[in-house]
Amino acid sequence: MESNESKYRKAFAENFGIENSELDKLEYQSISDWDSVGHMGLIAQLEEAFNIQIEMDDVIALNSFEKGKEIMQKYGVSI
Repeated sequence: MESNESKYRKAFAENFGIENSELDKLEYQSISDWDSVGHMGLIAQLEEAFNIQIEMDDVIALNSFEKGKEIMQKYGVSI
């Protein structure tokens, strides 16, 4: 079974087409693919991967790879 951290990393890596090694310092708009369209794609992937519905306030607050880990905790997902 795939771990939550693995699923979380996979959502970012696949959505933005980047390597796992690039994720830890990743922030909103730090790469060209993480624009508003890419952001919504990421949210959709996270919701699907963890079978959750992310509230709009959290969609807006998710502005980095690290911040996303905190937000996922609110939905019962430990990374």
